[in-house]
Amino acid sequence: MANMCKEGVCFHADHVSKIYPGTKALDRVDFDLLTGKVNVLIGENGTGKSTLMKMIAGIEQPSEGRLFMGEEEVHFRDTTDARNHGIGIIHQELSLFPNLPVYQNIFMAREKKKGLGMDNKYHREKAEEILKKLEHEIPVDTLVGDLRVGQQQMIEIARNLVDEDLKILIMDEPTSSLSEQEVQVLFKIMRELTAQGISIVYISHRLEEIMQIGDHVTVLRDGKYVADADVKDIDVPWIVKQMTGEGKSYPKKDREIDWEKQEKVLEIKDLTLPKSGGGYLLDHVSFDLKKGEILGIYGLMGAGRTEVFECIMGLHPEHTGDIILEGEKMNIKSVSGQIDRGFALVPEDRQREGLVQTMDIGRNCSLSALTRYTKAGFVDFKKEDEMVENEIRDIHIKVADKRLPILSLSGGNQQKIVIGKGILTEPKILLMDEPSRGIDIGAKTEVFDIINQYAEQGLSIIVISSELKEIIAIADRVVVLSNGIKTGELKGDEIQEEALVMASYKGHHGHETCKQ
Repeated sequence: MANMCKEGVCFHADHVSKIYPGTKALDRVDFDLLTGKVNVLIGENGTGKSTLMKMIAGIEQPSEGRLFMGEEEVHFRDTTDARNHGIGIIHQELSLFPNLPVYQNIFMAREKKKGLGMDNKYHREKAEEILKKLEHEIPVDTLVGDLRVGQQQMIEIARNLVDEDLKILIMDEPTSSLSEQEVQVLFKIMRELTAQGISIVYISHRLEEIMQIGDHVTVLRDGKYVADADVKDIDVPWIVKQMTGEGKSYPKKDREIDWEKQEKVLEIKDLTLPKSGGGYLLDHVSFDLKKGEILGIYGLMGAGRTEVFECIMGLHPEHTGDIILEGEKMNIKSVSGQIDRGFALVPEDRQREGLVQTMDIGRNCSLSALTRYTKAGFVDFKKEDEMVENEIRDIHIKVADKRLPILSLSGGNQQKIVIGKGILTEPKILLMDEPSRGIDIGAKTEVFDIINQYAEQGLSIIVISSELKEIIAIADRVVVLSNGIKTGELKGDEIQEEALVMASYKGHHGHETCKQ
């Protein structure tokens, strides 16, 4: 077998693709992992970074292409197989057992046996030793569920440092819940690991961190390899340019409206939502919404976008700050109360939160507005029928018979039903969380047309999207969030890819440093 790996490369992905039904997450990507270096993987949301990492860690298998460690071609059946080859992964989403103590979490699936039982004396001593190294001397009998999120993140990191034969450590957003001080400790450990010849793959949305800790950067865009370079040879604008590219965007709608003079329908003042375990999901966020405006909210994963909608809809009674509708401060008690006040939400997860899968198309459409066709507790089916027919026509749903099951529709048409359902409650304000997620480009364009059509009729709309080109095409104004903080507000010609990316990567650690 010829050596596929070049000198100084410990792992090589050769033309790997990953195809899921209806989407190509990775498209013939080549990727070299440099020995004893911090290899940064960067790209917008949904570019295939995590898919590539899962492949290296044995969670996913390539649909095509080959993987090599040194001269040997490798096929990992699962994570245990990958771990036997010296590969560990620290997930962004913590995968700990809250009802078990710290030491058992650290040694889960890595236990040392003694006779017929476990060598818990060894487990406790070794766990103490690793936590001391991480400068987190947590009593090892503490239940993980009683720890702060940052401490839990350190336990997740400690689990991977147990492996004596660790060669590659994958870190997916490991600093997202760490304080500035904890991040510096983590960076010190990373340098110790690379000094021992261990290779680190590092995914982060924080550009300043990448420039501080990274040795080599690889950029992915739309599931494809774009560029790679040593960190010493590049700067932040280079990264942003590689990430956004010069691609064509959706046609921008030109709406000549003087938004300054337009009346405010909604004001959000100092919206703050605490995070369990310390810190903030939203940190004094303020913005307003004008009548007939399409306001975009842009940000990366964990920026606090969905939490804004949840607070407005009454799902977080613990939030502080003011939410003012048409000049009146609201005392939000319940979701149904907010619907009565004129709010409608199109949720991000349409299958779980937007549709009742056992019901037909028509009933899914009318469900949220049933009180409008009810007389003395009975549904006026004729009126319901009429409203549903009109809505289906208005939003161009391709349907032969509205009594068919909802799951018989394509994803794009299901999404239109969820939008239609919201519109039938005759809202003043429509909140749309990733309205074009998981639908094809044709259906996306139609969804955008629907959004524009209702804005023209005076409906005020807030759209969350993690796709740059979409938010640029659809929004009259964009608020950018990063780590729960408002880091930018752009309007008109200011709404450009590079400006949005720079604002979305502005996230700081710690609450004090980042008052807007």
